[in-house]
Amino acid sequence: MSATLRGGACRAVPVFPATLALGVSFGVLAAPIIGGVAAVAMSAIVFAGGSQFAALGVLAGGGGALAATGAGLLMNARFLPMGFGFAPAFRGGRLWRAAQGQAIVDAGLVLARADDGTYDRNLLFGSTAVQFVAWVGGTAVGVLAGSALPDPDAFGIDAIFPAFYIALLGGELRDGRARIAALLAVGIVLAGASFLPPGVPVIAASAVALIGLIPGEDSGARKKKEETAR
Repeated sequence: MSATLRGGACRAVPVFPATLALGVSFGVLAAPIIGGVAAVAMSAIVFAGGSQFAALGVLAGGGGALAATGAGLLMNARFLPMGFGFAPAFRGGRLWRAAQGQAIVDAGLVLARADDGTYDRNLLFGSTAVQFVAWVGGTAVGVLAGSALPDPDAFGIDAIFPAFYIALLGGELRDGRARIAALLAVGIVLAGASFLPPGVPVIAASAVALIGLIPGEDSGARKKKEETAR
């Protein structure tokens, strides 16, 4: 294992407990609705907490498989702008690069960032592997423990998601452009929450991340300039 792969795995250790707890919660809630095997398989294949909970909510409310799939796809649309940011880090042909992109998860925005401000694919692979074990393993624990575990809501596990994303956001507010994007995203969510269907404001807000495609001096370039000036 390369040093950067190990480094990525080490970076993901602090988020392991939260990912595990959410996985257990999903397993407990999903098993009675879709079955234990399907719940674990879903976590292993989809590997996206937000979309899985969204799809589960549709099914629990009596919706069909098509509606549940649509809800999950809508939530996962946030990975499109993330893909633009990570694209330069991947190597090989289009299909191979697309396959590598499956390792992109929310925490990768922070955990896979190198010191120069760019993304490192080995940091991404290492950190995602740890989170994958936590998420799928947690789901399996939730399925197996079943009714023996108390109601996940009683422990406020639902608060982990917003706390997790706030922590990620705090690590990204490094320059003026990032802060502008964050403020615009918050404004879109608050404005759209009153009349748009659930989930749509979040997806609309994620499009603000495309501000990063506007040509400009990135943090790595500024850091090098500052070092040269010294």
